[in-house]
Amino acid sequence: MPTTKNSETAQNDVDKPLINIKTGYHAVDKNITRVSRVAARVQSWGWVAHLLRDTDRFNDRLGSQFGAAITYFSFLSLIPILMVSFAAVGFVLASNPDLLARLIGKIVNSISDPNLANTLKSTVNTAIQQRTAVGLSGLLIALYSGISWMGNLREAIRAQSRDVWERNPQDKEVIYKRYIRDFISLTGLVLALIITLSLTSIAGSAQKTIVDALGLGGIEWLRPVMTSVTLVISIAANYLLFLWIFWMLPRHKPRKKALLRGTLLAAIGFEVIKFVMTMTLPRLASSPSGAAFGSVIGLMAFFYFFARLTLFVAAWIATAQYKGDKPVESTAAPGAPPAGS
Repeated sequence: MPTTKNSETAQNDVDKPLINIKTGYHAVDKNITRVSRVAARVQSWGWVAHLLRDTDRFNDRLGSQFGAAITYFSFLSLIPILMVSFAAVGFVLASNPDLLARLIGKIVNSISDPNLANTLKSTVNTAIQQRTAVGLSGLLIALYSGISWMGNLREAIRAQSRDVWERNPQDKEVIYKRYIRDFISLTGLVLALIITLSLTSIAGSAQKTIVDALGLGGIEWLRPVMTSVTLVISIAANYLLFLWIFWMLPRHKPRKKALLRGTLLAAIGFEVIKFVMTMTLPRLASSPSGAAFGSVIGLMAFFYFFARLTLFVAAWIATAQYKGDKPVESTAAPGAPPAGS
């Protein structure tokens, strides 16, 4: 009998760890099932499901790669713009000999090396003498690069907006019609950008002027109120800019409700980008390496975030599903998935 009891005890000691392991597995399975149910419930929420569809489309249609390409072309387009700017400065200096003499005098006085000073002096004189050629060539290159940039932006937005990833035969255009369309789009975008910057600048400068004119500069609580008003005006200006982009560039016009809501999302996101860049660039420029490359890095980061935001919201508008929306007329091939799928 003692031997039998000892064997039973030994068997129970062996079975207990197995039972504990099985119990642990069951507990883990229950936790995984519970988490899966919670995740499925969260994903069923309207805005979460929309965000997931948006992210899938943005990634599947190479949104990050298109954003990097737009950043490259944006930065490359600055070169002819700088050429035109230098030509404009040359015209100003050529028509103002006193200003030119003061500029050359400051160059000579600030550089101890006479050879380097003479080299810079001759460079300034050469730039002024060739201002017409530099200005015209820069203007032509700027026009071509601007039209090409607009074409790349249009194709990137269309890649996110159209029903299927592949380009439809209807999307192909005769080359001269495409350039004319891109030129008109570029002109409209420049006008929209001028209006946006003007509204933002006027709102920022008028804030302090109005407060001082009314003699209310000493009221502390009025400052955040005026700052909020300026922020609202800036977001409204951003809204006009993105409304033009999302309405004019896609070939198939988006649904009205999705367009208006997506444009508001882009306007707020763009304001966040400007705020972050305003806070980050001064700190970046304070370091030695930042002083040398900070402006370049800042411009590239700004262009990249702008491109990603634009394409992400374009995908957001394309994947929106609201009650009462009329189905978008599709030119996709038979059997292709519908828009927003």
